[in-house]
Amino acid sequence: MILELFAEIIQDSAVKLTSFFSFEYLVIFLPVVIILYALSPGKAKKYILLLFSYVFYVIVNGGLTLFLLFSTVCVFAFSKLLESIKSKRAEALKSCEKDKKKEIKAEYQKRMRSVLVFAIIIHIGILVVLKYSGFFAYNINSILSLCKIEFSFIIPDFALPLGISFFSLQAVSYLTDVYRGTEKADSNFFRVALFLGFFPQIIEGPICRYSQTAQQLWDVKQIEFENLTKGLQRVLYGMMKKVVIADRLNPFIQSVFSDHKEYGGIMVIAAAVFYSVQLYMDFSGAMDAVCGIGQIFGVVMPENFKRPFFSKSISEFWTRWHISLGTWFKDYIFYPVSMSKRMKTVTSAARKKIGSYYGPLVAGSIALFCVWLNNGLWHGSAWSYIFFGMYHFALILLGNITAPLSKKVLHKLRISSENKVYLLFRIARTCGLVVIGELFFRADGLKKGLSMFFSIFTDFRLPEMTDGFLGDFRLSFFDLGIVFVVLAVILVISILNEKGYIIRDLLQEKNVVVRWTAIIAMIVVIIVFGAYGDGYVPVDPIYANF
Repeated sequence: MILELFAEIIQDSAVKLTSFFSFEYLVIFLPVVIILYALSPGKAKKYILLLFSYVFYVIVNGGLTLFLLFSTVCVFAFSKLLESIKSKRAEALKSCEKDKKKEIKAEYQKRMRSVLVFAIIIHIGILVVLKYSGFFAYNINSILSLCKIEFSFIIPDFALPLGISFFSLQAVSYLTDVYRGTEKADSNFFRVALFLGFFPQIIEGPICRYSQTAQQLWDVKQIEFENLTKGLQRVLYGMMKKVVIADRLNPFIQSVFSDHKEYGGIMVIAAAVFYSVQLYMDFSGAMDAVCGIGQIFGVVMPENFKRPFFSKSISEFWTRWHISLGTWFKDYIFYPVSMSKRMKTVTSAARKKIGSYYGPLVAGSIALFCVWLNNGLWHGSAWSYIFFGMYHFALILLGNITAPLSKKVLHKLRISSENKVYLLFRIARTCGLVVIGELFFRADGLKKGLSMFFSIFTDFRLPEMTDGFLGDFRLSFFDLGIVFVVLAVILVISILNEKGYIIRDLLQEKNVVVRWTAIIAMIVVIIVFGAYGDGYVPVDPIYANF
């Protein structure tokens, strides 16, 4: 009986620990780690971080921790093997004749490429089997059924280790960098383990490069008061986004997306806009927490957002949103595809036929297609995610194709590209296109997403504003007022940041009273206006599901 009760407590805590802003994480787990870290001698601090990273992962994932451990062992072993082949190549080149050097380089390069491909197949193969095999089996069965073939595959349903989409990409990037020579294989297994498993980032990222965080995590120092206060500010700012805005909007979003036909097109628009706000506040709030926790330990985590809703094009939007994923796709898919020998041949031929602008665009478009197909699939195993990827691919491709024409039109109309009205138009247009994409992203399947989209044009009825209307969504005018006020505060801060005024740095220059007033003000807003209690269901971190 006692064991069963203990297991139930652990299981309940595991679910709640996946949120940075839960009581279990923010008030119990994190303070314990900080205190033990602060009390530990210098050389032991890194091992405290590693130990509690695995304690955290074991609590939330149990036996699935073996996948993270297996990935770490593979990364360490294969990176050392790549380094060993490089050393042997250097020795062979020293003692060989000049006319044999090219042949030897090619031979060893082939060995290294085989090792890298094998290592990538292991990591991506595990990810594909666990995350996508059910999707593939279901679609193959549908095709077989249409062809009247009386055979079907068993549709598997595997448990998915938390954060596997994140740490798998980190593993692949490290191995590829060792292969390319931009990183040297690390001989310290525990440093590799901490890089892949650092507890704040493993839930929702960011997807770090080895050069960005590995040595920082290993060289951790004493907790400084400035880092503690600035880190706490960042965590609270993220919590305000998540608890006051994202979670408060969830009942409305959930109601409309569950049964949009009850409400009509105007409510679909509202739900799509609210979901775009919710997703940004949820994910960027989580990244604020990751960066804040990292700063407490003296680690500078890479920024994952750069005010994306100020973007003037879809292409720019994706350089500001989920930056670590975008740069990963750029460095490990876009450039390898577009700069491959075959694509260089295609570019050379296309340049002669269609000019110096559109020629390179051919290879770039093929690479762009690969990026966005993988981007859609990375988010989930559903046609709606693939459509989401293809939607953005089409928009970016269209923007690239029409760029010269747009410049000519602007020139003829004598409109400067820096004209403020024109810039606001571009920002509004980009936001509108993003909202449409997020509608399909959030919808329960592609068919429902299309139904919701077309209802905007075919069922654009005004909702009946009765006394109980907002109550149907567990949302009141007071709730909306709170959301808009806090959004306005975040907007002002974002505008100032965009202009180069970093509020946190400006606060740090003020005296201790001003700094702690800001911290206490955020705590009060979270406690008084946070979306919790009767009528609210805690919302799991959205990107943890990917």
